[in-house]
Amino acid sequence: MSKQQRARIDTMMRQPQPEGPRSIEALRTGFEALMATMAVPAGIRTAAAELGGRPALRVDPEGESAAGTILYFHGGGWVSGSPVTALSLTGSLVARTGVTAYSVDYRLAPEHPFPAAIEDAVRAYRALLDTGADPSAVVFAGDSAGGGLTVTACLAARDAGLPLPAGLLAFSPGLDATRTGASMDGKEGVDPIFTRAGLEYTGAMYLAGADPYQPLLSPALLGDLAGFPPLLVQVGANEVLLDDSTRLAERARDAGVDVVLDVTAEVPHVFQAFTGLLDEADEALDRAALFLTQRLRRGGAVSGR
Repeated sequence: MSKQQRARIDTMMRQPQPEGPRSIEALRTGFEALMATMAVPAGIRTAAAELGGRPALRVDPEGESAAGTILYFHGGGWVSGSPVTALSLTGSLVARTGVTAYSVDYRLAPEHPFPAAIEDAVRAYRALLDTGADPSAVVFAGDSAGGGLTVTACLAARDAGLPLPAGLLAFSPGLDATRTGASMDGKEGVDPIFTRAGLEYTGAMYLAGADPYQPLLSPALLGDLAGFPPLLVQVGANEVLLDDSTRLAERARDAGVDVVLDVTAEVPHVFQAFTGLLDEADEALDRAALFLTQRLRRGGAVSGR
């Protein structure tokens, strides 16, 4: 680990922000500008696609694809982001595994609040299955809000009677719309990116008045994870959202689900995006790729793309 690297990232993410609430347009523009600075790996190819009635970005390795499909859900607090903003992460997983990914451009709040993003995620998964993909050769992956979607889309898919994917990979997932985790206050100021006020501001756009005390909004508290596929949850110790991950992992364990909770010290939210700048980012991506490869190898089936 490099203390200098971690300190540099922390300083970079603490740049002065405008006073007061920002408009949705400013939030989206700022997020796009930030993510445009993240390194996209060599050795991948991208193409526009469509999945379940929504635009998507297909990401392939330059060589022959390994069997399986990664269904990726981007971050952005359910109000911003796109497959393009997540390309550093999606591309890193594709480059490391050789597996093709589809990154879904799901609908965003406030124009399309809960449960629009979950509906789009499930439709994308159903579309993969309808094209012949074996669920044992599909894995869900995502970061931040998209990390939360890996869990809530799996819950919704199960409720719809769909077979579950082979595994779930979540980077710094948002899993508790009630904001009741101890880390929400305990990590305030330690987290260089998020504050309670900021999360409640964007979270209200996604909730649009919905009760946060329900499984599809707060699965870390209320989700029935019985029968879930294996999970890998990676999170930084400096996150106000840390307890979203720790409580989900405990809930998965109690439900008899294979779960790995991977906490990295002194790093921020979705630190994996800082590949090439932070040793811990590359190491975490290597562990994530190993998990995905193991899950897909166990499935032993082609994805039916």
